[in-house]
Amino acid sequence: MIQEIHNLEDVTTFFHDLIEEGVNAHPDELFENYVSMETGEPVFTAEQAAHRDLLMETSFNLCEKAGIDIYDMMQEIFLKDTGLDQFIPLPSERETDM
Repeated sequence: MIQEIHNLEDVTTFFHDLIEEGVNAHPDELFENYVSMETGEPVFTAEQAAHRDLLMETSFNLCEKAGIDIYDMMQEIFLKDTGLDQFIPLPSERETDM
């Protein structure tokens, strides 16, 4: 897991790291709320959750400053990393009606 986020490349690394951990993360959800479907136990310790929450907060700030939609960015990475982009259109490929 990446330890600090300083730029958008780090944000991308963070999102890839979450997928490698097997977490279907959502940017608005605190990491303390993630539980294993198999055991019902928390996925992360309190320290691990707090660290990931800080990384997500930094990711939000960097994306906002760069004018990037963090939800689309995270979804795009998730879809590509899991192969679901073969079935679900990527945010970058959606047509806009505006």
